[in-house]
Amino acid sequence: MRVNKMKKKIVLACAECLSRNYHSDKHTQQTERLELKKFCKKCNKHTVHRETK
Repeated sequence: MRVNKMKKKIVLACAECLSRNYHSDKHTQQTERLELKKFCKKCNKHTVHRETK
């Protein structure tokens, strides 16, 4: 039997300047918020980007 895993679209925001500049997909079974190191164009450096509501 095949289980259909749904994905949810999320927005990632920079932890320093709070600009929302990345979009991603996340499985609905994950409960914790996603955190990734990405390049922020506004800060002009690599910073932590967190999932927003």
